[in-house]
Amino acid sequence: MDDKKITYADSGVDVTRGYAVVDKIKAHAASTFNKNVLQGLGSFGGFYSLDGEDGNCLVAGTDGVGTKLKYAFLSGKNATVGIDCVAMCVNDIICQGAKPLLFLDYIATGRINPSAIEDVVSGVAEGCRQSGCALVGGETAEMPSMYAPGEYDLAGFSVGIVRRDRIINGSRITPGCALVGLTSSGLHSNGFSLVRRLLGEDVDALEADTSLGKSLLDVILTPTHIYVKSALALAEKFDILGLANITGGGFIENIPRIFPSGVGCKVDINAYPKQDIFNLLAERSHLSDAELYNTFNMGIGMVACVKPEIADSFVKAANALGEHAYIIGETIEGAGVRL
Repeated sequence: MDDKKITYADSGVDVTRGYAVVDKIKAHAASTFNKNVLQGLGSFGGFYSLDGEDGNCLVAGTDGVGTKLKYAFLSGKNATVGIDCVAMCVNDIICQGAKPLLFLDYIATGRINPSAIEDVVSGVAEGCRQSGCALVGGETAEMPSMYAPGEYDLAGFSVGIVRRDRIINGSRITPGCALVGLTSSGLHSNGFSLVRRLLGEDVDALEADTSLGKSLLDVILTPTHIYVKSALALAEKFDILGLANITGGGFIENIPRIFPSGVGCKVDINAYPKQDIFNLLAERSHLSDAELYNTFNMGIGMVACVKPEIADSFVKAANALGEHAYIIGETIEGAGVRL
């Protein structure tokens, strides 16, 4: 591969179009709100009050797996993307301190392949078990001519619950707080239009490539880590000021989502070990650090913001729960993320 930079836009994804859509649809969504819809409490889930000001709130989130599905289609390995589907939803609502209660999935395909659909749903069920929520239903739609043979789309929806006084929303974050990163299991389910551009879609070649210690295809299809049980346990023991799920937009977009106005952060990208897959993508893409950290999770799947005096104890407790945690930065005056 030559030295030409290959960006996310080069792979067909222009994030500015997504921002434009959000701006256009906000008013339509707001027109449906009633007094129970709570705004401004968090940016990773939608809030609906059940019991008034001091009672319980539902927190809802929805997401899909994206073009990571292409590798599932091509390889016939359909189970792990079901875990991804759950993770993409529950890892969002846990950022508000909500315990996931239930999950529904949606699978659309041109022609139903019962075996493939069973594999997908087995993965969804595994993701639900990992996050402690119930798979209460879903929809499988057969839509001839809408999808290429052997292809499907997969999305999910989750609802959790949190007491109003236990919501994690970032409002108390000030400059000087510590940022603790919990490592990812790999690529998770973000940036795959660029991954496919950089690594290709020859699954036989990817299966045969063991340069990263195991099949590159297995590395690619490693499911998104689910942080729910660890995050809930940590929230019981520590005062977590904010939680950011590092998904689409990487560090650059997701960490600032939990900060009040006037607060930014600086992150030491050498404070934790990165998996080899990210070094490979950096080598193939020739992207700058800022571009890489705005596309991929780069080895950190969840960032917690805590007071500096409890950061070391928080790291130890997270590690005791089976996570791999590192102090990766601190909040500062200003805005955005400084690498």
